[in-house]
Amino acid sequence: MLIKTLARAAVLAAPLLLMACSSSPKNEEGNYATISSNQFINANYKAADALLAQLNGKLRTDKPLIMATVVNIDALEQTTTLGRLVSEQLSTRLAQGGLSMLEMKLRNSVYLKRNQGELMLTREIGEVANTHNAQAIVVGSYAETSDMVFINIKVIQPNTNFVLAAHDYVLAKEAIVKSMLQRN
Repeated sequence: MLIKTLARAAVLAAPLLLMACSSSPKNEEGNYATISSNQFINANYKAADALLAQLNGKLRTDKPLIMATVVNIDALEQTTTLGRLVSEQLSTRLAQGGLSMLEMKLRNSVYLKRNQGELMLTREIGEVANTHNAQAIVVGSYAETSDMVFINIKVIQPNTNFVLAAHDYVLAKEAIVKSMLQRN
């Protein structure tokens, strides 16, 4: 009797075991396990955490920071979805860390280039910071290689252009990252 019960259990479990052994989908964007373990958000949050650690005690909590759009290092007037999303996630994490982040998309006095975001060139930083009473501006750039994206982020004091904090990190150029680098 016990042997028959075990045999039935084995027969019923066999299809489940075979399904578990099957290969996962190759489509990275459609695979939940791949998406949930994606490096992107984690890497951006770690970068913001590194900036927060360096900024500890250097900034006032009652004055805002401005987040500029992370741009292509080879064409500072251009960015991609990747640059815009890196900026958004860094700003989110810095706000979660207790900094007052000024949302520039709601302001109409900042230079906005269609499909690019808030681009801030050195000559404009002081003016924009003064207008918005910002104590610092977070700027960044990225560079692509065939298999990596190198990102540099800096927190700059606008009246002196001194770098208060900086962090470099790298993203593997997997399918999700590649799709965000496509020019619109």
